[in-house]
Formats: sequence, structure tokens, C-alpha cells
Amino acid sequence: MNLELTEEQEAVRKLAADFVNREIVPHAAAWDRAEQVDRGIVRKLGDLGFLGLTIPEEYGGSGGDHLSYVLVTEELGRGDSSVRGLLSVSLGLVAKSIAHWGSEEQKQAWLPRLCAGDALGCFALTEPGTGSDAGSLTTRAVRDGDDFVINGAKMFITNGTWAEVALVFARTGEPGHRGVSAFLVPTGTPGLTRTTIHGKLGLRGQPTAELAFEDVRVPASAMLGPEGKGFSVAMSALAKGRMSVAAGCVGIVQASLDAALAHAATREQFGRPIAGHQLVQEMLADIKVELDAARLLVWRVADLIERGLPFQTESSVAKLYASEAAVKAANTALQVFGGYGFIDEYPVGKYVRDARVMTLYEGTSQIQKLVIGRALTGVSAF
Repeated sequence: MNLELTEEQEAVRKLAADFVNREIVPHAAAWDRAEQVDRGIVRKLGDLGFLGLTIPEEYGGSGGDHLSYVLVTEELGRGDSSVRGLLSVSLGLVAKSIAHWGSEEQKQAWLPRLCAGDALGCFALTEPGTGSDAGSLTTRAVRDGDDFVINGAKMFITNGTWAEVALVFARTGEPGHRGVSAFLVPTGTPGLTRTTIHGKLGLRGQPTAELAFEDVRVPASAMLGPEGKGFSVAMSALAKGRMSVAAGCVGIVQASLDAALAHAATREQFGRPIAGHQLVQEMLADIKVELDAARLLVWRVADLIERGLPFQTESSVAKLYASEAAVKAANTALQVFGGYGFIDEYPVGKYVRDARVMTLYEGTSQIQKLVIGRALTGVSAF
């Protein structure tokens, strides 16, 4: 793997960094307090082509490689993880799934709108009673003539209240993962209600919802992929989605280091800046090591995908390491800030809160260890 970015990749990263510094960083604290980012940011992401990265141009995408996608996601994570989540879910989980599994009609119907930022997608897998055990979901889709009728509930759905289309996973057959199918459900469909979840510890600006399905009727043509292959659709999406989450975590680590360095250079104690104290330098060095290690693990996943090689285990490795590194880095940065880190006039408290959920969603750290362990041994440990 060549670790030197191409001119095009450097240009993409600079474009993303400039956008984040101009359109996101100045507003992140206010959005966090208001529990809602400015919805206009979605169209701006679309206008720059960020919501269409890796999607073929014939469907309205901007093309590009997966490392460029990672670079953009890193920068968004540096600016505000709530905005990063908008893109990671709508593009990384929904649009990419449509591009891979969708019929020509589905691609034409949804991809141009998703890539332009005219529509957002949400990934409706988690339920009130099923998180890590996604194969046991209870939402059902029953065949009725040329339609399917969906009943059930979904929980903690990113973009849930903003999305125009939900990628919904529902049971159409036998118990277990083989009985799950995937559907593209317009969120304006009668019987689908969405309730915003307030009071989150972190990612406060990100629209997160509970979805309820009561006799939601969709045509059979709304099924994404073959019947009974919904679990495969979900797992293939999450394998790449974990790379996106990990890249966002790299952004949190970078932001934590930037903030800690700036504060350490100006905050004086015992007659000199605290950057001159050995134990403070140790904390800064720890963040830097975590940053470089996490970034390289994420870049490796992007490289494997581009070369058409297996990447699922490496994606779990990157997600596990980067998410745990984000928690440690944010916490260490808060320690550098001391008492000032405990008030939201300064950014590190937000980093701590946002980082904490990264070890939970799109597969907890414990699930990642099980995935890695099974790959190493060939033995399931459930």
C-alpha cells in the first residue's frame, strides 16, 4: 500500500477540511445545545459531491475511491460527529447498499436524490429488543398479493426523522437470519410514524428516532435483494459502515489532539505553559500514537476494498481500535484542559460524549472482538 496520497486525494481532503472549518466547526457547540444540526448542511454536503462518493456517476454519484471517502469522513468527524453520522448512514449504509443490491429501477429512483442531498436515507435494523442479536429481529413483513405489509418497531435510527427512505429489515420467513428480507420504504408511507429521541449523551445534533410500523404496505418491488437475503444486505453494509465509523473516530482523535495542543501551549501553571511539563507531554504523545495507529488501520480497509480483497475482519479491527482510541483520546484531552474541559464553552467535553457511543453502534466493541476471534479460530464463540 502506498501511503502517499495522490493529488486528487489531497485535493479532496483539503476541500473537506476547508468545508468543515467554515461550515461546521463554528456551529458545532450551538447545534449540540439545540439538539439539532442545521438541516441545510445536507444539501451542502450534496453540492460538494460528498454524499455521492464511490457511487457511479451514471446514478448521480461523484465516483472516487474509498480512501477519498475515508478522508472526507475523518474531516467530518473532526468537525462534528453528528454531521459525520448523517453522511455515514445515508451514503455508507443506504446508498451503497442500493448501488450493490438494488434493481435498476431502485437505483434510478433513489441514488440521484441521495447523492445530491435532496433526500436522506436511514438504516432501520436495530429494534427495542434486538441490538447485537440482529438475526432475532421481530419486525414482520407478510405477503399480501403483490404487496408486503410491515408491522413492528425500530430503535435508535440515525436520520430517522429526516430520511425520505428507510432501508427496513423485516422477517419474511423462518426464525433466524435466513428469514430476514430488506425493503426500501418511503418514510411518507401510511402507517409509518417517527418519534425523535431526545436527551442523548452524545451526538445530540444528529436526528435519531424510533420508528413504528403499523400495517405499512409496500409493493413487492420495494424489496432490496432477494427474499431471505436481508441479513446479508445488512452485514455487507455494516462491514463497510464500520470503516466509516472508524474514520469518524480518527477525526475525533485528531480534534482532541488539536484542542489539547492549543490549550497546553497557552495555559500556564508553575510559571510556564503546561506543554512544558513532562506528564502533559506524555498525555499528548499518547493521543498522537493512537491517532496514527487508528488512521493506518482505517486506511488499510479502504485499500483492501479498492483492490477487491477481503476486508471484513480488518474493518472490525479498525472499528474496534479507533472507537476505543477516540474514547481514550477525548478523555485524555479533557484531562489536559482540567476544569475547563468540564464546561461546554470548550470542545473536549463534546468529544468525550460523542466518542462514547462509537464503541456501541454498528457493532459493539465486544461484537467486534467476537468477529475477529471467529476469523482467527474458525470457531463461533456465542
